[in-house]
Amino acid sequence: MNTPRFEHALIGQPLLTVIVPVYNERPTIESVLQRLLAAPYADKEIILVDDGSDDGTVAILERWTGHPNVLVMHHEHNRGKGAAVRSALSHTRGTIAIIQDADLEYDPNEWPRLIEPIRRGGATVVYGSRYLRPSSSLPWSKFRLAVSLLNLLVRLLYGRRLSDEATCYKAMPTALFRALDLRAQRFDLCAEITAKVCRLRLPILEVPISYQPRSAVEGKKIGWRDAWSTFWTLLQWRFLPMRQHREAASLSRDSRCMAPLDLIS
Repeated sequence: MNTPRFEHALIGQPLLTVIVPVYNERPTIESVLQRLLAAPYADKEIILVDDGSDDGTVAILERWTGHPNVLVMHHEHNRGKGAAVRSALSHTRGTIAIIQDADLEYDPNEWPRLIEPIRRGGATVVYGSRYLRPSSSLPWSKFRLAVSLLNLLVRLLYGRRLSDEATCYKAMPTALFRALDLRAQRFDLCAEITAKVCRLRLPILEVPISYQPRSAVEGKKIGWRDAWSTFWTLLQWRFLPMRQHREAASLSRDSRCMAPLDLIS
């Protein structure tokens, strides 16, 4: 395969940072990266954090080192999705950040559904929900059951009604992402983000997105062990003390003065 050609430069602060945790994604990472670069928002940076891959993913990522819109980072050993996102946050330059899995389940062409409400000032935190799109209802599975239980726990603990707590697509100002002081190592990252956003009393806008689930044979890595740690994370962050960063406090105050934004169809 030919080495990509890099012909333009990213100058100044980009609008969007896309954080992509990567672990053993050799079959999909090349096409995913090409799709991310071709997706909306030319003014973006893509941070890929290889989390100790041992299947040839690293060699593919190294070919993209030096691309003006791409930053490749490496963990020497597998540390988990949460650790990868936290590593990326220390290098983000975009005004808004979104998390993107390194597979083909989520469509980056739908980024504007999440980014535009934040740009327009109508929302601070936006989740892409896989279960709000009536035209393509997902079948019931053990994963959907787990998500439903997580949604119920969020409702009981935090008084928030969500349709997809566990979605990968979570977008918010980069300053807020950093101010959450994330500590999760693995897939409990999503629960920690949700818990802390709820503790800050920030509204969460959910918008419908498409979703193409893959099986464990195709490389899906999350399992029931991760579900239990996610339940525990939601529970413990309901009671653990939080450090109130100035950025988070400011965004929390601003959000209470913000008019609600209609759901994007």
